[in-house]
Amino acid sequence: MIVRTWHGCVPLKHAQGFALHLEETGVNHARQITGNQGAFVKQVIQAEWAHFFLATYWDDLASVKAFAGEDYQIAVTYADDEQYELISDPYIFHHTVNTQTVL
Repeated sequence: MIVRTWHGCVPLKHAQGFALHLEETGVNHARQITGNQGAFVKQVIQAEWAHFFLATYWDDLASVKAFAGEDYQIAVTYADDEQYELISDPYIFHHTVNTQTVL
C-alpha cells in the first residue's frame, strides 16, 4: 500500500469553508479513483492558521497516477483553492506501507 501525504494551510477565517472544500474536492476525487483505499484529514490550528494534513491510501503507484497524473509528486490543486488563500506544499510525500501484521 502507498500512503500519499499532503499539507496546506489557510488563514483561520477560512478554516471551516476550506474543510468542506477539501472534502468536496481532494477527498471525494481520491475516493472515486479505482485503487483508493480511503482518505484521512487532520486539522491543526496554529495561531492564525488552520493546517490541513491529508493522507490518502492507494493500492499501488498506478492508482496514485490515475489520481495525480504522471507528475504524481506534485500536489493536486483545484480552481477554487485560491478563494481560501490556501498555501499548499507543492510536493507530496509517498510512503510504502507494509499492511501485514507482524506478531
